[in-house]
Amino acid sequence: MYKESIKEIEKIITNYFEGIFHGDVAKLKICFHKNVVIYGDIKGVEYLKSVKEYLEGVKNRQSPKDANETFRMKIIGIDIMGNIASAKLHVPMLGYNYYDYLSLAKINTDWKIVNKLFTHEE
Repeated sequence: MYKESIKEIEKIITNYFEGIFHGDVAKLKICFHKNVVIYGDIKGVEYLKSVKEYLEGVKNRQSPKDANETFRMKIIGIDIMGNIASAKLHVPMLGYNYYDYLSLAKINTDWKIVNKLFTHEE
């Protein structure tokens, strides 16, 4: 069960990374629960968006791939307890050095991101 959950969560995170990197809103949308909260701190500026607002932003910005960036996103760690999990990610892109903390939940049979908390570190 644990190994199966790890693989499922890694798949969601891979889709998340690919969605961000390629600007693939459809791929990103399936990763998130419809009521996800996305909160961040970007150089001291608060960032709070709904998933709809977040996806609209991804859709309207240049993707890291289109900016000819090298894919460098990686999973730092995943912790699972029953039907909940957390993941720490390194997401360098578009001149930022992001670290994401994702909260995930197994809803029915699918893992979904229910909270995204992130910051930019110099």
